[in-house]
Amino acid sequence: MKDIEIAKYEDLEIGDSASVTHTITENDIETFGNLSGDYNPLHFNEEWAKKTMFKGRIAHGILTAAYVSAAIGMKLPGPGTIYLSQSMRFRRPVLIGDTITATVEVIGKEDEKERITLGTMVTNQEDEIVLQGDAVIMLMKEE
Repeated sequence: MKDIEIAKYEDLEIGDSASVTHTITENDIETFGNLSGDYNPLHFNEEWAKKTMFKGRIAHGILTAAYVSAAIGMKLPGPGTIYLSQSMRFRRPVLIGDTITATVEVIGKEDEKERITLGTMVTNQEDEIVLQGDAVIMLMKEE
């Protein structure tokens, strides 16, 4: 098995970015509901959801946010990243069939503690922002 390369603090620069893209499916919503126990009818009952401001079922907000975690944990900085905090503002609903892109960008570095601030954003296929926020992370150090 190949060694897993862990990013180094000094190799990350302001402006570095990475993205992951995923199309939300019925199965994603069912799986997330089963994992989280969140069976809110907004996610599972079309007739009920049609009567809401969304006019139909939407994906769980935290399911959408999971793709931010995937971008951080697998792309930038990647394996060995330790999440310290995440702020999120949900701006638009995500529907079944929407293709979302989660993008993370290095927007700050705190050299004393080697902490990194990432801007986090998720857009849909129309390039509309559905989630926006920031994350503070640190990197594992190999021993």
